[in-house]
Amino acid sequence: MNAATLAALVLVTFALGYRFYSGFLSRSIFALSPHEPVPSRELKDGVDYVPTRLHVLWGHHFASIAGAAPIVGPAIAVIWGWVPALIWVCVGTVFMGAAHDFSALVISARHQGRSIGDIAGRVVSPRVRTLFLIIISLLIWVVLAVFAFIIATLFVSNPSSIFPINIQILVAMILGWLVYKRGFPMFLPSLVCYAGLLVAIFYGGAVAHALPALTSISITTWVCLLLAYSFVASVMPVWLLLQPRDYINSHQLVTGLFVLSAGLLVLRPEIVAPALNAAPEGAPSLIPFLFVTIACGAISGFHGLVSSGTTSKQLSRMTDARPIGYGAMLAEGFLGLMAVLAATAGFESSADWWTHYSSWGAANGLAAKLDAFVSGGASFVAALGIPFETARTFMAVMVIAFAATSLDTGARIQRLVLAELADAYDIKPLSNRFVAGGIGIGAALLLAITQGDGQGGLALWPLFGTTNQLVAGVTLLIVTIWLKKQGRPHLYTLIPMLAVSAVTAWAMVGNLLDYYENFEALWLLSISGTLILALDLWILFEGLQILRKVEPGMSVGSVKA
Repeated sequence: MNAATLAALVLVTFALGYRFYSGFLSRSIFALSPHEPVPSRELKDGVDYVPTRLHVLWGHHFASIAGAAPIVGPAIAVIWGWVPALIWVCVGTVFMGAAHDFSALVISARHQGRSIGDIAGRVVSPRVRTLFLIIISLLIWVVLAVFAFIIATLFVSNPSSIFPINIQILVAMILGWLVYKRGFPMFLPSLVCYAGLLVAIFYGGAVAHALPALTSISITTWVCLLLAYSFVASVMPVWLLLQPRDYINSHQLVTGLFVLSAGLLVLRPEIVAPALNAAPEGAPSLIPFLFVTIACGAISGFHGLVSSGTTSKQLSRMTDARPIGYGAMLAEGFLGLMAVLAATAGFESSADWWTHYSSWGAANGLAAKLDAFVSGGASFVAALGIPFETARTFMAVMVIAFAATSLDTGARIQRLVLAELADAYDIKPLSNRFVAGGIGIGAALLLAITQGDGQGGLALWPLFGTTNQLVAGVTLLIVTIWLKKQGRPHLYTLIPMLAVSAVTAWAMVGNLLDYYENFEALWLLSISGTLILALDLWILFEGLQILRKVEPGMSVGSVKA
């Protein structure tokens, strides 16, 4: 099967989904109007609540949600064959992921830009708010460990990426200083900074060769260094690193998708992976684990945190929620699509593909799956005349940069969630940003270094995927209750909620059975997974009780589970 043809078919599906399904949700389910009030104008403060132009907010939102997960997840999941991975990316994005992000954005905007955790307290009960915040904290905990491990793995396998990534941090801080302290506009200086990053990519291999000590650093050491860095980044002013680097990353993402697409059209490679490989050696079962292995490339609870945490406070008008909430998730689905194709059509032969995917732990597990995307994507880029090694460094830097964004954002969200829990229960030390940040990073370090060994860290990915999808299910539950209260059709969020909650709980049970068999080594995963599943089932039970009893027009707070 030709990869370019498949890409065209999926893109047509995405276009039809946006044209018809998102239009239906916008008009018939949420009844959006360009004239209704929005928090950015009613509560405008120039800091968090700021009316923002559509294209600017779209770019910021996309950069915030497009971490490394839509790349890593598909690069792992194609071990079961390209057909199930491609179907889940396509169908999941259109009917579940994009609807989830759009719904979370709208419901937050109609609750003064409050977070989905806060809204859960209003829609269900204050107790559920606390339980949900704990699950969110556990999700971020796993995110920090997983993405630190991903970056460390790529640094070891692609040392040419180390220099460009450090240059990106430096130029991002320079950009932040120029914009916020010297009054420069963001766009043109950001292009200059991005050009500096591209130059650093070109020389990345030479620097790694000149400094051989870089290649001797172990994955565990890199994980420690990366989490120490993320602690520093989480307590720094957001304008100094996080915002400018996100903006530079948006240029990198647009460039990356463009050159991958152009190279795909020039090369027009055939897929060399099997259409279906239902029982790979050592791998968990295709169903339900496909649906949690590809998380952000189809549906992601983390996106709901972004939609309700920052984006909803910046909507200039309510109708912008459709292109931002639904449209940006389609763009992330496109990134997931390219990951599937790079990891199945980027090899010279079927034998090369089987070297990476003959078993769950083949060729060192996670490292091999990441290399499948990096090398496969590089082959697409090289078709444009770019040297293969430079193209490979470019692909590695793209994955690392987005993983680092997730690391920085996750560390900051973790600190804020812990502070919110501290305020609720009057735990004063946790209100200190350094204490909260240190606890969050310390816990992630413990998880990464004690549970990340074996198969190159693949043990961490299923827990990340299941926790992420459980959060998505709870978010859809909150939206469903709210829609029913408003007297609006709610099946379009209820069905995805039931589906994602059921399959994810099934996957979590499967995870736990595996963890319990090796409890001595995976004790932390066993305990945390059990806690996450118990909290999720508790929230679902209370929420479904509310959903059953609530009537249109009824005050949800008056309904008791």
